[in-house]
Amino acid sequence: MPSQDRRERALAERGALIVRAARELAEADGWDAVTTRRLAEAVEYSQPVLYSHFKNMQAIVTAVALEGMAELAEVLRSAREADGIRGLAEAYLGYAEAHPAVYAAIFTRRTDLVFGTAESPEILKTTFGELHAAVAPYASGDAETLTEVFWSAMHGQATLNHDRRLRPAQRTDRIEQLVRLVTG
Repeated sequence: MPSQDRRERALAERGALIVRAARELAEADGWDAVTTRRLAEAVEYSQPVLYSHFKNMQAIVTAVALEGMAELAEVLRSAREADGIRGLAEAYLGYAEAHPAVYAAIFTRRTDLVFGTAESPEILKTTFGELHAAVAPYASGDAETLTEVFWSAMHGQATLNHDRRLRPAQRTDRIEQLVRLVTG
């Protein structure tokens, strides 16, 4: 068994290396620059080795998204506990700004992830739970739908901020307006 454990550890480490390299390339040069050739060069393995870990580039993006979602869940939890819904909104937008390629992997790139179903990965449910925990105290009706509306508005701001479609000087005011809309 020790050699089996060692092989499994080596496979896991190689998979983590591939995900880390994909993330670094995407953050540096955008997802269009993350090709199997470039990724293979970055991790110093052949393209067939990449495919022995991930069936395709979409699977690699999915792995980056899951890793990012775990980070986002922790960021949101900390912010919500420290500063409630306003802190959570600020943290969400801050994460999107600081990690645009990871944010894209989570929410806009093609992945194998399915949101909002019983089959959704647990980390997706956990992250939504952080949003829900911030919004639910202000819901007069369906708290999950209000959470989805709040999340949608933050995602819209994150996307429009990234694409420089909104006035940068109004970022804080937009957050305040959104929080007031939810909290009454």
